[in-house]
Amino acid sequence: MRDFLFSDIASIHGFSNIPDDPDLAIAAGSRLCEELLEPIQDAFGRVAVRSAYRSPEVNGFGSEQMRAKKAGYNCASNEKNYAGHIWDVRDADGCMGATACIVVPNFWDRFQQPGDWRKIAWWIHDTLPYSSLFFFPHYFAFNVTWHERPERRIDSFVAPKGCLTKLGMENHDVGHEDEWRAPFAR
Repeated sequence: MRDFLFSDIASIHGFSNIPDDPDLAIAAGSRLCEELLEPIQDAFGRVAVRSAYRSPEVNGFGSEQMRAKKAGYNCASNEKNYAGHIWDVRDADGCMGATACIVVPNFWDRFQQPGDWRKIAWWIHDTLPYSSLFFFPHYFAFNVTWHERPERRIDSFVAPKGCLTKLGMENHDVGHEDEWRAPFAR
């Protein structure tokens, strides 16, 4: 939990980043760990957490700074982050969820070509009960979200940018093993 609670924003600006509802945060975080992070770590090696839980105060500040184009923070509004980075508040539908931004160093060490991020994205899509994945340019860092009502959507700021898959796309309900099986063989 220590890794999940650490926040650069909180440390720099003196905010507390402690859940108001620790039971809900632990329940949502446990599902994120058990159903997503641990299987990713089992398959690819150590998972490095860049950002995970954010209190509404921390996230709200980061969101305000982003809107004002200050400090380079990248936080959506609190309302958009309930049951996301804000684990201890249910979303508007009453569902719980949890998001972590992670890097998988062994994956980055092996795959750095344009579009390689799709290998791990398709593996997760084909094998794990994720809700959403969002990939970033540095080290193929990505947000991975567990949610009670999974969306099963993958987006990226890395080329090719945009939506890789979502419900209703032709590539959503088919297997993608040819995209990931051979490169992961040891």
